[in-house]
Amino acid sequence: MQYEPNGTYYAVIFTSQRTEGDLGYENMADRMVELAGKQPGFLGVESVRDATGAGITVSYWESLEAIGNWKSNQAHQAAQDKGKKVWYESYKVRICKVEREYSL
Repeated sequence: MQYEPNGTYYAVIFTSQRTEGDLGYENMADRMVELAGKQPGFLGVESVRDATGAGITVSYWESLEAIGNWKSNQAHQAAQDKGKKVWYESYKVRICKVEREYSL
């Protein structure tokens, strides 16, 4: 994560199973991370994907309003539409309030 928050914040957990082949996915994923980074309220992102195409991306946001604004971003909506049609076999989105964190 790029930001060390003070207090509560929100995590959007996106789990997915990719279809085979890139089909432009990597470029779009990079573009979405770059664009999200410019959105008010964006705090950071962490992402992993295994060899089978299963992945998890967690983005961090200051507020539910910031998450809603990102969801309604036109470029993000276009990427979501293509994801539904081309890139994902399945996915799930979870939005969580983070009240505490600690690390080593």
